Amino acid sequence: MVVVTGREPDSRRPDGAMSSSDAEDDFLEPATPTATQAGHALPLLPQEFPEVVPLNIGGAHFTTRLSTLRRYEDTMLAAMFSGRHYIPTDAEGRYFIDRDGTHFGDVLNFLRSGDLPPRERVRAVYKEAQYYAIGPLLEQLENMQPLKGEKVRQAFLGLMPYYKDHLERIVEIARLRAVQRKARFAKLKVCVFKEEMPITPYECPLLNSLRFERSESDGQLFEHHCEVDVSFGPWEAVADVYDLLHCLVTDLSAQGLIVDHQCIGVCDKHLINHYYCKRPIYEFKITWWVTEKTVLAVQVSAHQPLLCPIPWYGLWSQVLQLPETSSRRVKEDSSQGEKEAGEMETH
Repeated sequence: MVVVTGREPDSRRPDGAMSSSDAEDDFLEPATPTATQAGHALPLLPQEFPEVVPLNIGGAHFTTRLSTLRRYEDTMLAAMFSGRHYIPTDAEGRYFIDRDGTHFGDVLNFLRSGDLPPRERVRAVYKEAQYYAIGPLLEQLENMQPLKGEKVRQAFLGLMPYYKDHLERIVEIARLRAVQRKARFAKLKVCVFKEEMPITPYECPLLNSLRFERSESDGQLFEHHCEVDVSFGPWEAVADVYDLLHCLVTDLSAQGLIVDHQCIGVCDKHLINHYYCKRPIYEFKITWWVTEKTVLAVQVSAHQPLLCPIPWYGLWSQVLQLPETSSRRVKEDSSQGEKEAGEMETH
């Protein structure tokens, strides 16, 4: 008698193939997460928030209602506290946002009651509103000074060809000259002109009898480069040369530079016939580090008016230097006018 002690081989299984039991033995079940791993895993369920939310914004503590944070749906704060995203908490259970909280109070005040920050904090709060994507706050801040004025200024600068490139060139030239000369400051010449070509003769600026009729071919005779480091112009806008100079000083000062400038004359290059280039030339002084003497000099120069021959609308103007007798006469006329005004008030 034959005793069968094993299972019949499966004729359908090719040689070398694993049985189902072998496959089950070789299959590794996923390891159960340890307590440490589970602590760092993000929760799968939506995060729930209390009605009153304690906040830790970069170390600054705030407390507000959940409805305040969700006031505007299309904002970053509303998305963060919608429950779809996980927000970590600090040791005290406050929801933590890794952002400087200096001006977050102004953001909360707007979300609570629509209050806007004072003028001196508008720029800083505007940056926070951009970060948190609060559109209504951005719109209202853009209609406040100084942002409203900055929009007008940028609209003017948008008409200026290569303004940013030329501004960077001023900084680079000043830096190279200061390094080469191992000096604390550097000077460079800047030409600022509003119109492309003059229309009034050099000798008789107030007479129209010598007006020169130009053709397109003659216009090439007026094209030249003044002997300066950087030139700005021409442009078509109501804003004049002084407005552009103010923009230059503002943008250079925003980079932490100390800027002083003065008009040193005009370009005297002969163009054609009686016509000369009368574009004003300014000397810019860029100081790279500050001393007490420098600060005093800047404060004094800030109160001095700019005297410069500006060829507005093609008219050649001059730097008016009144002689001492004329200056005395102006003072006497002014004193006489004040005296007559006082007598009229008396009567």
